[in-house]
Amino acid sequence: MIIVRLFNIVFPIFSIVAVGYLYSRWRRPDMTAANQINMTVLLPALVFNILSDKDFHLGEYGQLALGAIAVVLGSGLLAALVAKAAHISLKTFVPPMMFTNSGNMGLPLAVLAFGEQALPAAVVLFLIENGLHFTLGTYLMDHRAHLLKVVTQPIVMATIVGLSFSLFGWLVPETLDTAIGMLGQASIPLLLFSLGTRLTSVDFGEWRVGVLGAVVCPLTGIIMVLLVRPFLDLTPLQLSLLIVFGTLPPAVLNYLIAEQYRQEPGKVASIVLMGNLASFISLPIALAFALL
Repeated sequence: MIIVRLFNIVFPIFSIVAVGYLYSRWRRPDMTAANQINMTVLLPALVFNILSDKDFHLGEYGQLALGAIAVVLGSGLLAALVAKAAHISLKTFVPPMMFTNSGNMGLPLAVLAFGEQALPAAVVLFLIENGLHFTLGTYLMDHRAHLLKVVTQPIVMATIVGLSFSLFGWLVPETLDTAIGMLGQASIPLLLFSLGTRLTSVDFGEWRVGVLGAVVCPLTGIIMVLLVRPFLDLTPLQLSLLIVFGTLPPAVLNYLIAEQYRQEPGKVASIVLMGNLASFISLPIALAFALL
């Protein structure tokens, strides 16, 4: 029964988010160090472990990568029209609509909904979104951003090295591969827990722009998926993952970048957090269609 299956998929994810939320309300933990460890060690380990695996073949995901690029860029163009109509700064509204929670939500959703075999494709989607965020997203905020700063990010370096192993057929020694894999497995629950702690800081003072973003983000994403679908040669699994990818909520990283560049961080925080709250509704609907 589809309802039972949906519950079995979303409950583990939202329950870990809820644990993070409740713990944060109780203890008010400082997640800065944990998030930094996740972004600089655990998540790069997961990415490298998947990309360097002997069963990962980059050529199988070319069409999926093109679809992800089209969804990210197309969502930005559609969101720009909405921002202009609503008289909201493009730098405030557009990036959260383009760059979504493909890490915190996307990776665990892929595994729970479609099994471990979906993880490589989900990682490809994550890398496209994350790569565009660190490059195009940085450029949107600061046209003078230096490329070297992007390339030296741990997750970018892990991607480059992992793809090199895949392309040249190199194998990681088994004992080292096991250690790297164990580190990577710790990243996904920590991503969800961290997301829960972020939800305690929802700013309802900017609720109007937050609600608008919560509606526009999944809507523009799914519109782009429907537009590009006829032009892509995707497997059923890849199409299902692209549907879920298109409806993911805004990434928390959008708020961190907005705060760094002083680009109305209060409004961006509302967009991000209201969008993630709304995903309790939008993601089960997307999953229902993806699992048909």
